[in-house]
Amino acid sequence: MKFGDLELTIIRECEFKLDAGAMFGVVPKTLWSKTTIPDDLNRINLACNLLLIESPEFKILVETGMGPRWTEAESQRYQIKTLVNWENILAPIGLTHKDIDAVIISHLHFDHMGGAVSLINNELKPSFPKAKYFIQAGEWQDAHSPNARAKASYRHDDFEPIKQYGLLELVNGECEIYPGIKLHLTGGHTKSHQVISFTSQGSTGIYLADIMPTANHVNPAWVMGYDHYPLTSCDFKNEILNKASQYNYLVVFDHEINTPWGHISLNDQKRFEFKPLDKSSLEPRMFKNN
Repeated sequence: MKFGDLELTIIRECEFKLDAGAMFGVVPKTLWSKTTIPDDLNRINLACNLLLIESPEFKILVETGMGPRWTEAESQRYQIKTLVNWENILAPIGLTHKDIDAVIISHLHFDHMGGAVSLINNELKPSFPKAKYFIQAGEWQDAHSPNARAKASYRHDDFEPIKQYGLLELVNGECEIYPGIKLHLTGGHTKSHQVISFTSQGSTGIYLADIMPTANHVNPAWVMGYDHYPLTSCDFKNEILNKASQYNYLVVFDHEINTPWGHISLNDQKRFEFKPLDKSSLEPRMFKNN
C-alpha cells in the first residue's frame, strides 16, 4: 500500500491463541465476550502482523513474529499456525532476507522476537544478516534479568545471536533511525516497550505493538493482564488515541486477526472507534525484479 513516499506491506506471519482473560485483564468477560468468541479453553484467535516499510533509501521490518523454532508440544499449547515459508519469507514481494536494512523490535517477548534468528546449518544465526536490530537498551537489560513473572516470556536463543553477530543496535528512549521513522518509548507492557511511527508527505502512521494489540483494545481502559505497568499502558493509549483521531493517523495492530490497520475516530458518545481499511489494502505489491 502506498503511504506518501513509502510502500507498506502487512506480512501475516502466523495465527495463534492466547488466554482471553490474560488478553483483557480486569475487563469482565461479560464485556469482552461481546467483541470476540473464545474457544472451549477460553483462548482467542490472534495473529502476528509484521510490517514492512520500504522507501528508495531503506527497507525496514517491524517485528518478526513467532518464528518456526517451536516443539510440537509448544505449538499445540499456543495453537501456532505458521503462514509463511521462513526460508524465504519475503519471496512473495520479490525480496530476500538480505534486502532488509533494519529490524525494529517493540520488546523481546517470544511472539515478537521468535523469527529474528534462524537455525542455519545447525547454528542459530540472525534471520536478516545485513540488518541492524533496533531494541531499547532497557528492554535488553530486563530480558537478561527478568523477574519470576516475566521470565517465561523471554527465550534467550531469540536474541543472543543478534549480539554475537554484531547486529544489535541499542537505543535509549525516543529517536529517529531514518528520516521519518521514529521509535517511541512507551513502557506499559514492559518497562521499556516501544512503538514505531512513520511519516511521509504529511501523513503519519503508528505500529502499536503490545500497547494496543488488537482493535478490541481501543478502549483506553482495556489493557492486558500481561501488562506489567497497566496504568502506564492506559495513559499512553489515551494520549495516542486522541492524536490518532485528531490527525488521522494510520494505526497498525500487531495481533489483530482481522484487518489490522485503519483509522481511529470518536463516535457520538465520545468513544474511540476503529475503522479498518478495505481488505484489498492487505494485498502485497506486485512482484518487482529490481
